[in-house]
Amino acid sequence: MSNTYISKLDPPVHSQSDHTLGETKAAITLVEYGSYNCSYCQAAHDVVANLRDRFDGRMRYVFRHRPISGNTKARQAAELAEYAHETTNRYWETHDALMKLGPSLEHIDFETLAIQLDLPPRDASTQEAWSRAQAKVEADIASSKRSGAPVSPTFFINSRCYEGPWDENTLAEAILGSLGHRMQTMALGFARWAPSTGLLLLAMTLLAVVMVNSPIGPMFEALWNMPTGLIAGDMAFQLPLREWINDCLLTIFFLVVGLEIKRELTVGRLAARRAAALPLAAALGGMTVPAIIYLLLVPAGPLTHGWAIPTTTDTAFAVALIAFLGRRVPVELRVFLTAAVVVDDLVAIVLVTVFYSGHIDPFNAAAAVIVTGLLVLLNRGGVYRALPYALLGVVLWLFLHAAGLHATLAGVIVAILTPTRPPANLAALMAQAESVIHAELRSAEERVMRHGPSESSMRALDVIHDRIESPADKLLRAVEPWSSYLVLPLFALANAGLVLSMEAVNGREFLILAITLGLVVGKPLGMITAAAIAVRMGWAVKPDAYSWRQMIGAATLAGIGFTMSLYIAEKAFLHAPDFAAGKIGVFLASILAGALGFLLLWQQGKRKI
Repeated sequence: MSNTYISKLDPPVHSQSDHTLGETKAAITLVEYGSYNCSYCQAAHDVVANLRDRFDGRMRYVFRHRPISGNTKARQAAELAEYAHETTNRYWETHDALMKLGPSLEHIDFETLAIQLDLPPRDASTQEAWSRAQAKVEADIASSKRSGAPVSPTFFINSRCYEGPWDENTLAEAILGSLGHRMQTMALGFARWAPSTGLLLLAMTLLAVVMVNSPIGPMFEALWNMPTGLIAGDMAFQLPLREWINDCLLTIFFLVVGLEIKRELTVGRLAARRAAALPLAAALGGMTVPAIIYLLLVPAGPLTHGWAIPTTTDTAFAVALIAFLGRRVPVELRVFLTAAVVVDDLVAIVLVTVFYSGHIDPFNAAAAVIVTGLLVLLNRGGVYRALPYALLGVVLWLFLHAAGLHATLAGVIVAILTPTRPPANLAALMAQAESVIHAELRSAEERVMRHGPSESSMRALDVIHDRIESPADKLLRAVEPWSSYLVLPLFALANAGLVLSMEAVNGREFLILAITLGLVVGKPLGMITAAAIAVRMGWAVKPDAYSWRQMIGAATLAGIGFTMSLYIAEKAFLHAPDFAAGKIGVFLASILAGALGFLLLWQQGKRKI
C-alpha cells in the first residue's frame, strides 16, 4: 500500500465519548480502530506504546472498537472493556490486559479478568451498564464504516486515515509529517480524487489556448513540430514532438482503455451478456447517428473526410463531471456511461486505423501480424508475466508505425491479449504466506546477524503476491496513472491550442455546425435510441437503479468529444484552417454537452435526494 492518507474520521474525536490517553490540546492525535483477540492489533499495541513514549505529551491516543467480523470473542472483549469503563472507570487497564492476551483470548479469560479487576457481576442491577457498553461498541463499528476503516487495526493521524506500514519508524515519519511525506500525501490525494484527471486536462487545455494566442504563440507551435528521436550513425528515427505524443504516448491511453473494458467484461459488472449489451448498443448508436448528421450537413468535398470527429467521447471529462455529481448519480449509471465511452474509444481507434491511414507497407504489416500471433501464443500458452506482453507491444508499435497504420492500435491489441486469471484462492495464499513468515521467525539463533527475511523467503512472498493479481490488472495498475496524469495532459497541451480568429470560421460554418449538432444532439439521440431498441428486443436489460431520463443526462455528457475528436480531426484535415474550424466545433460541442448533461443529471438527482 502507498504511504498516504485517504478517508476522513467520522465523527471527530470527542473527549466525552472517546477513550483518550494524552493531553486534549496535543498537536498529534492518533486514532486506532482495533480489535481484541487479534494478533495484528496485539503487535500494533506495542508499537503505539513505543510511540507514546517517543512523542510524550505531543501525542494523544484514541482507541475505537472494530471487532473482527464473525469473531464472538472479539466482540465480547470489546463489550467487557466498555463495561469496565461504565462500572469502575478502569477502561485502559482492561484494554491493556485484553491486548496482552491477544489471539490467545478465551471465554474463561473474561471471568478471570473480571475478578482481577473487581468488576461487578452481570445481573439486573448492571443491565443498564451492559446496554451502554454494547451501544458504545455498536457506535464505534458504525463509525469505522463511515470513516472507511477497512481492517483492524486502521490508524487515523489528525483525522485522516493512514494507509502505510504499521512499523514504528514509518508511523513516526507520518506523524511528524515531513516535507516529502506531505508532498506525497497531497499528490496521491489529488490522484484519488475522481475528477482530478478532467481538471488537469482542462487546465492544460486552457494553458494551450493562452499560449497559442500569446506573443510566443509561434514559438509554442514550433516546439511541437520540432523533430526529435534517436540517431545512430547513418540511421535515424525521428518524428515531430507532437507525433511522438499523438502516435506513441497515446498508445498508453488506448492500452488503459482496452484493459478497463476487458476487466469489466470478464470479472466486472458487465460480465453478464445482457448487462454488457446495454452500453455496447448505446455506444454503437452514439457513433452512428452523429456520423449521419455530419454527412447530411457538410457539403460534398474534402470536409466530409471528418465524419468520424463527432462519433467519440472524452472519457476523462465525462467521468470527471459525473463524479462531481456524487450520489446524485447511481453507481450503475456511472458504470453504464464509463463502459459506453470506453467502447466508443476502442471503436474510434479502429476507425482511425481503417479510414485515416495512408499508404500501407505490406512487409511491415505482415511483421505486425506475426508479432500479434506471438502475443496470441503467449496468451494461449498460459504465460502470466506482464513483461513479455509489454516488450512485444513495443515491437508491434514499431511495425505498425512503419507499415503506415496508426500505431496506437498496438495498445488495443496488447490490452486484448494480455491474459486475465481465474480469481486466486486467497485463503490458501494467506496460509502459505503465514507459513513462510512463521518459518522466518521460528528460530532466533538463525536470525543472528541478519536484518530481514532471507532471500528465499522474499522470493516465495513475491510469488504469492504475483498470483493475487492477474497480468492484465497488474499492467493496468502500472500504466493507468501515466495515462491520466502525463499522456492526456500532454496531448491536450500539444493539440488543444486554438487560435481565436474568425478566419477559421469563414466558409466553414457548416463544418462547425455539423460537429456541434453531431455531438450535442446526435450522441444522446443515438445512444438512447439504440439502448431502447436493445431493451425492447430483449437483448439487454436496463438496471432499475436509474431512469431513462437519467440515462439521457449521461448520454448528453457523452457528447464531450475532446481528446479523440481532436485526434481524428488532426488526421482528417491536413489543411490548417480546416483543422482550426474542426477544433472550434469540438470545443463548442464539448462545452454545450458538458453543461447540458450536468444540468440534466443535477435536476434528476435532486428529485431523488
